[in-house]
Amino acid sequence: MPTDDLRIAKVHSLVPPAVLHEELPATDAVQRFVADARDQAAKVLFANDPRLLVVVGPCSVHDPLALVDYAERLKPIADEVASRLVLVLRVYFEKPRTVVGWKGLINDPDLDGSHRINTGLRRAREVLLKVANIGLPAGTEFLDATFGQYFTDLITWGAIGARTVESQIHRQLASALSMPVGIKNRTDGDVKVAVDAIRAARHPHLFPTINKQGTAAIMETTGNDQCHLVLRGGDKPNYDHDHVTDAIRQLSGAGMPETIMVDCSHANSSKKPENQPEVAFDVINQRREGTDALRGLMIESHIESGRQDIGSELIYGKSITDACLGFDDTRRLLLDLAGKI
Repeated sequence: MPTDDLRIAKVHSLVPPAVLHEELPATDAVQRFVADARDQAAKVLFANDPRLLVVVGPCSVHDPLALVDYAERLKPIADEVASRLVLVLRVYFEKPRTVVGWKGLINDPDLDGSHRINTGLRRAREVLLKVANIGLPAGTEFLDATFGQYFTDLITWGAIGARTVESQIHRQLASALSMPVGIKNRTDGDVKVAVDAIRAARHPHLFPTINKQGTAAIMETTGNDQCHLVLRGGDKPNYDHDHVTDAIRQLSGAGMPETIMVDCSHANSSKKPENQPEVAFDVINQRREGTDALRGLMIESHIESGRQDIGSELIYGKSITDACLGFDDTRRLLLDLAGKI
């Protein structure tokens, strides 16, 4: 009597990462661009570069054409504010769900429940190559511990989210990643678990995953000393001076770098995109008053403001997950922020 795979309906083949790297290679120019962008991000976060790192873009990518359109609109602004802000385009392919729902471009690229993951992986790598060729660094959240093999070579800044911050798997993954990684506080606002995760990710680990050839492997990491805290709110916002001061105290007490990024969306904006500028300007004021630990911001923004549900006639450039700030308002916000740095 069989005792294994009793709830597996079907096993699908998965394209090896090396195949996608061969089909969609990163040119030498792209590799140099990503390496330089990582270096700039690390200097802003951990060294004496006085600029602010701003991760800005859609909550999630559901329409690659709209994402590339957004990138082309953002690039001139990035160039204009480059002496004050380092802009990283938010390119999120995976969405953690509280219960169920659309899990992102990789898992369901056609938005119809067909879950053509191999197609989603190709589209993700294609998008990142286009973004790099436009001249924008890309940032993403790492949710599935194996998907990174398909595109981490194109990522400038990574994130570990609020729902996975306590996961040993994701702490091990962060220790292996080749770029700075922001680690968010837990959904209830608990910052200690994020500080613990930063500590854990700095250490070497061994963990099972797949390699570039798509075969089972055990990765031995050296640890990642470029992890930092992201405050995203919890039961209440946590970007104000008192919460920031407490977060600095916890980082210092743990011997971790006093580097903080504030997520202007999620609980810090009460999930209202129009509140994001208020959060951003509060952070800037704290910086001007001497809180040097505040090194970055996250802003959820798309071509059109708000959000929409998945349906037969989607509005171009409008989020299907969290509500976003519209692009015109985003442009004004970024230019205003640059003027106040």
